[in-house]
Amino acid sequence: MRSVALALLVLAAVIYVVTLHHGGGWAYLNAAAEAAMVGALADWFAVTALFRRPLGLPIPHTAIVPTRKDSLAESLEQFVTENFLSEEVVAEKMRTAQVSRRVGEWLADGNHAERIVAEGARTIGAALPKLGDDDVAAFVRGSLLPRFVKEPLSPIAGHFVQSVVEDGAHHALFDLLLVEAYDWLADNRELLADVVGPRAPRWSPQWVDRMVIDRIHREALAWLADVRDNQSHPARRAVDRLLAQLADDLQHDPETMERFESWKARMLTHPDMGSSLTAVWDAMRTALIGAINDPDSALRIRAIKALQDLGLRFQEDESLRDRVDTRASEAVGYVVRTYGREIVSVISDTIERWDGREAAARIELHVGRDLQFIRINGTVVGALVGLLIHTLTQVL
Repeated sequence: MRSVALALLVLAAVIYVVTLHHGGGWAYLNAAAEAAMVGALADWFAVTALFRRPLGLPIPHTAIVPTRKDSLAESLEQFVTENFLSEEVVAEKMRTAQVSRRVGEWLADGNHAERIVAEGARTIGAALPKLGDDDVAAFVRGSLLPRFVKEPLSPIAGHFVQSVVEDGAHHALFDLLLVEAYDWLADNRELLADVVGPRAPRWSPQWVDRMVIDRIHREALAWLADVRDNQSHPARRAVDRLLAQLADDLQHDPETMERFESWKARMLTHPDMGSSLTAVWDAMRTALIGAINDPDSALRIRAIKALQDLGLRFQEDESLRDRVDTRASEAVGYVVRTYGREIVSVISDTIERWDGREAAARIELHVGRDLQFIRINGTVVGALVGLLIHTLTQVL
């Protein structure tokens, strides 16, 4: 484009020389060529002055980009901040972009959900082995356990027990305890004799003691069997009331809450607690690595299904989409409000690191083609204006 603009200037100069001192219609062409040269040279000067000093002459207000790149970068940064990266503009764009609906359509595709799970599994599988036992143990002992010691957990435990009782989730555990207690007592009759026998009166004959022990054994087994098989047994209701009272005391009774917190502190500060939790973490990590590395594992299949279900919900549940879009716009607005200037400062920081000539070369490379059209237009418009002025002069 530089060559085209220069060629037009040379053409205008040739026409000017050829038509010089010619009358008639040639005078009109000569005037047009003269004005075209003036327009071409003026616009050449204007375009060149942006990036360098024309002909190397120290003319004021030239080489604007290399000499004022820092202030130009700051102005560009301010312009982008005020007009593009403002909280209102970005938040409104997020609200109207229907991000949740688009995400839902994308996630509903099984291939996309499977890809997300595969990439996540690959990342987690690479990160988990790098978490050494020493690092985990240091975190558990230095941060996790002290935090739990200071945090009141009694109300949380009480609320948990209350939920368990209300849902009846403890019944299965109680049934298991009854079954195990019945089996243990059935197999350990002699142990019961060792416990009860020494408490019999000295004057009692041994055959009487054996009868009493056998009766106690049978009655205990019968009672456990009755509680085990009868879901409405008074003992079961008593356990429910006991747990419900415990849940209430853990949340509202200061004495119970204090005893629980004291027990919690003793447990968490026990020397073996840190190593025990580390061992639990190691077992969980091994199991998790095995599950995520297996493409057919139940964990990965459930994760894919969960993502697909989420995608369908995004498509079908308008209220959910509205909530997600609102939260997303608020989150983006917060990021822009808090870190917007730091984000946009990349512009000024990058340009300030450039050398002046390098900055001029980079900018000219991107916009120089359009700037050469200014020279071309200046040549053409100059010729037309020169022709018009000469025509008016002749008429007047």
